[in-house]
Amino acid sequence: MNFSTITVSEFLIKITSETVNIVDTRDPQSFALSHIPNAFNLNQGNLEQHLSDLDMDLPLVVCCYHGISSQGVAQFLIERGFEDVYSLAGGFEAYANSNAQ
Repeated sequence: MNFSTITVSEFLIKITSETVNIVDTRDPQSFALSHIPNAFNLNQGNLEQHLSDLDMDLPLVVCCYHGISSQGVAQFLIERGFEDVYSLAGGFEAYANSNAQ
């Protein structure tokens, strides 16, 4: 099984119609400046220890800066048993440029 890619517009529809886990893999300083509401700030340094914070029954969207490194984290989560996992295309930058904030 593999993760899927989700566009910002698809993501915005998804978060308004259902409960979704959102994982932001950017560094803590960038996350503190701005992030998607209700996102968890998880990175390679703390991802393993915080897996239990994520509801495995909910869809999970992973974002990073530009939508590239989130793909590796999304695949990692699939390998850990999460089934409905997405990587946000264009990352947080695409989300921020969409004026969704």
